[in-house]
Amino acid sequence: MKSKILQLAEKYYDRLVVIRRHLHMHPELSFQEENTGKYIQSILDEIGVQYSVGWAGTGVVGLIGNSSGPCFALRADIDALPISETNEVVYKSKNDGVMHACGHDAHTTSLLGAAMILKEIEDKLEGCVKIIFQPGEEKLPGGASMLIKEGVLSNPGPLSILGQHVHPPLEIGKLGFRPGKYMASADEIRLRVVGKGGHAALPHNCIDTVLVAARILTNLQEVVARNANPAMPTVLSFGKINSEGGATNVIPDIVNIEGTFRTMDEEWRKTAHSRIKTIAEETARLMGGSCEVDIAIGYPCLINEFGLTHRMKSYAVEYLGADNVVDLPIRLTSEDFSWYSQEIPACFYRLGTGNSEKGIVSPVHTSTFDIDEEALKIGSGFMAFAAYRNLQHM
Repeated sequence: MKSKILQLAEKYYDRLVVIRRHLHMHPELSFQEENTGKYIQSILDEIGVQYSVGWAGTGVVGLIGNSSGPCFALRADIDALPISETNEVVYKSKNDGVMHACGHDAHTTSLLGAAMILKEIEDKLEGCVKIIFQPGEEKLPGGASMLIKEGVLSNPGPLSILGQHVHPPLEIGKLGFRPGKYMASADEIRLRVVGKGGHAALPHNCIDTVLVAARILTNLQEVVARNANPAMPTVLSFGKINSEGGATNVIPDIVNIEGTFRTMDEEWRKTAHSRIKTIAEETARLMGGSCEVDIAIGYPCLINEFGLTHRMKSYAVEYLGADNVVDLPIRLTSEDFSWYSQEIPACFYRLGTGNSEKGIVSPVHTSTFDIDEEALKIGSGFMAFAAYRNLQHM
């Protein structure tokens, strides 16, 4: 079957390049993927895959194989980012200010390719494969959480799920895996520092919100430096600060601060939220002001189930050879695939898309991001092979 799937991945490669370029040229933001969803439906219609629509608004979920047997799920995200593309390529984004800068066009294309392959070997599947085209990965609360609430993990219920993500630092032809905790939880921190504005030359008449904000930022470093277990990966970073009012000679009434908190332990996560709130509020109070703390709870820690991930890694070795399968380090980036990993055994792996010889090295979430499209052949073929082999195991 391996040779058959390799042949089918080669057979469909040119078609996948066309699909990926169409998706890349027509990106849509989170929960706005109306045309993307319709395009996915058109491909599934073309290859004869049954599907349902309307998942979290724009998502599409298909089924291949015998639903009376065990079920395995494959997931791809379909949304793009609010980034203006600067690549000068024939498939450059046609939607101003929107770009597939995180490779979701490649994820969607790989899953469509896997569907094409699985449809051709459908009579050989020992169960069924649920294919999930999920909207809104880039925006809280995350499309995955919404699909789960809508019942995507039932009727039939997959016993496990596999997700793929492009990885520019990994050279084309390689796949990467990590069992256990792999990606961090992610929460959005918003602080509103309130004081008393006035003339900068008369600071004794003011409660200086800029100084209070600076002190809060400094004191909050204690959360990581002195409250976190050094063995537990933890990041607290602030990327935005601005005042409501203020000038070179005017102290503003209000300063807003925004940042992110990330870690890999749910209990410590809750404790850290409490510490952030206490430190921010008390620092402001001691300086005569106040601080309103809003913590938007984001995605949980992504946990790759050990047995499933070791099995997927072995299938990758079987499919590509040991030299093309690597171990991944922990990442403090986050992914809403983590919601699935909280519900059923899950494996989230990396697809090598970089090619230093071709100059394809830009990281995700940049205006120059691109992939070596040969990765589509590997991504589609491996997803199909992994589904076929895992159904045998079930």
